Amino acid sequence: MKPRFISDLHLSEKHPELTQAFFKFLDESKEACTHLFILGDLFETWIGDDDDTPIYQEIKNALLSFTTGGPKTFFMHGNRDFLVGESFATETGITILPDPYTLEINDQKVVLSHGDFLCTDDKDYINFRNQVREKDWQTNFLNKTLDERKKIAANLRTDSKEATSKKADSITDVNEQSVLNFINEHQPDLFIHGHTHRPNTHDAGSSKRIVLGDWGDYGWVLNINDQDFELEKFSIS
Repeated sequence: MKPRFISDLHLSEKHPELTQAFFKFLDESKEACTHLFILGDLFETWIGDDDDTPIYQEIKNALLSFTTGGPKTFFMHGNRDFLVGESFATETGITILPDPYTLEINDQKVVLSHGDFLCTDDKDYINFRNQVREKDWQTNFLNKTLDERKKIAANLRTDSKEATSKKADSITDVNEQSVLNFINEHQPDLFIHGHTHRPNTHDAGSSKRIVLGDWGDYGWVLNINDQDFELEKFSIS
């Protein structure tokens, strides 16, 4: 198994260069990996699988081309695209994973997550996360018209950016005790997550915690080959 891991691309109409970088990444990954794991926030926002924005259709087509006869591709919900559903999965050939998800890679126990549930110091965010992950909330939201959902999503993004700008960096990062509790519970060799936009590798007892990076001026990918791993940074331009 030769997997690659990415997260936090935040693809949208506003940043076509990121979408083009993703297409290039998919082309390169056809030969570079056997499995691709997208650990949340592939999109800046996702308001339902019926969103007919042209750039989203292009991304769906690119993913379907990639998965057809190519690497097995898995997707985990992030805090921006938790409404990606089974219609999207069918259209693209991906498999949606629960969060967290445990698997074995080259004789190592690996646990995957988007990672946002570990930001327990950010009480307002955790409350919001719990609300929007409820089935009733999601059903009510998806029953609204596409235009209504777009307006709500735009307002939520504005509110989120304003709230985040007022928070200390430590609040928007993972809580160390929550991380240790999670690792003690699951006992992984590797724990891989995104969300915080703080790419790094951390020792956590006998485990290693690998934080994926967000895409902007640079992109990030984690490559695993045999027992070795590399958190790689590359230019988007």
